[in-house]
Order: sequence, then C-alpha cells, then structure tokens
Amino acid sequence: MPEQMNDLEPDDGRWYPQAPIAAVGALVFKEGKILTIKRGQEPSKGKWSIPGGRIELGETAYEAARREVMEECSIEVEIERVLDAANNIIRDEDGRIKYHFVIIDMLARYVSGEIKAQTDAEECKWVTPREMTELDLMPMLREMLTRQKLI
Repeated sequence: MPEQMNDLEPDDGRWYPQAPIAAVGALVFKEGKILTIKRGQEPSKGKWSIPGGRIELGETAYEAARREVMEECSIEVEIERVLDAANNIIRDEDGRIKYHFVIIDMLARYVSGEIKAQTDAEECKWVTPREMTELDLMPMLREMLTRQKLI
C-alpha cells in the first residue's frame, strides 16, 4: 500500500483509489451571490471552492449535494439540476493515480439558515460572480464557471 502523504491524513480511500470516486459540488445562489468555501483539507487545502464531497453508498447525487452543503456550511438548499461534470485526477511523482474524483456539479438555491463553516470548510462566504473571479479558486472550479459563463 502506498505511503500516506503525511501522518495527519487518514487512509479513507481517497488516496490511491482502486476506482474513480463519485462526488458532487453545489453551486448555491442567494440574491445573486454564490456560496464559496475555503477548503480545509487536501487536495487544494486553502483554495476557494464550492461545497461538495463524496456521494455515500445508497445516496443520490441530489441528496449528497444537499447533505454536503448542510455539513460544510450549515444551510438548507434546494437542488435545481445538474450543471456540469468533470474529473479531478492527480498523479504522484511516479505517474500513479493518487486521487481521482468524478464530480457532478449541481445548481442549487438557498432555502434557509445562516452560513457557518463546518467539517471540511475553513471558512464560507457569499460572493458576487465578480468577487469570485478575484479569489484563489481551485482551477477546475474556475474552468467550470467559465465554461458555464458564470464568471
């Protein structure tokens, strides 16, 4: 089994997976602003993104997106539709697949609650699309937002 990145990272199946891992991201809108989170874990720790994470066994992508927003930001959302899909593949220095997520990005609408960073999020905030362009975004998020003509 490959070495973990450091002693602080648990072996939770994300690193050196046997198959791609299904995940979701939620692009949540409220009054023209987008919910953003500062990632608290690798990969891309410290970069800005949207709430999201793995789809759990027996859970639909829509259910996973609602759950992840609640777990990371403490708010309720309504998922409107699938917006985009992408792969996040990271290789190690030997070329082996270190990390591979297939991410289904969902378009969502704020329903209720006050945002408060929880679990994997160091921080969360509402930003305008213009403010979002100034953040240190995860590259694949910036690509998706550009492809969808949202920034």
